[in-house]
Amino acid sequence: MTSIESRLPFEELVAQVRQCRICESQLPLSPRPVIQISRDARILVVGQAPGRRVHETGLPFNDPSGDRLRDWMGIGRDTFYDENQLAILPMGFCYPGTGKSGDLPPRPECAPAWRNLLLDRLEQIELTLVIGQYAHAWHLPGGKAPVTERVRRWREVWPKMLPLPHPSPRNNLWLRRNPWFEEEVVPELQQRVRAILGR
Repeated sequence: MTSIESRLPFEELVAQVRQCRICESQLPLSPRPVIQISRDARILVVGQAPGRRVHETGLPFNDPSGDRLRDWMGIGRDTFYDENQLAILPMGFCYPGTGKSGDLPPRPECAPAWRNLLLDRLEQIELTLVIGQYAHAWHLPGGKAPVTERVRRWREVWPKMLPLPHPSPRNNLWLRRNPWFEEEVVPELQQRVRAILGR
């Protein structure tokens, strides 16, 4: 981060992010930062990194994970993709590629380069949904901790933040083993989303 970037008008900063190439040589496909952002947004969704389908469409959470996340929030696609209501800033803005057990972690260059610059401009955020271990480690106090432990202790950061497991179909087993999440946490999330967006 440079002092010049920290003073850029918001629109110019976002344009720079969308043109970012800092980890181009490490990516399996060409860089395509996928974010959704407006200074008016009141809910921030923090994911891991775009998957291949999101990379191809340029639309965040445009996959089965997004379908489940929208169900958890109790909103439809129109609301979810309204940048004046929701900002979506994954920990890595570009598709990192696939490893043996799924997509690779977010590229480590991305968050230090852009994250605080963007977050500092989001002054209307009332709720941040923090999804998965990399987002938990960055956004939540206490450093690294298992995802299940973070989610179980959700009330410690509520109602400003909510740690979530990843909504991927790969986590179906986790959801079956932890039925309290959809019984206890999801209704609270839906009520909070309604309260924020219904004003």
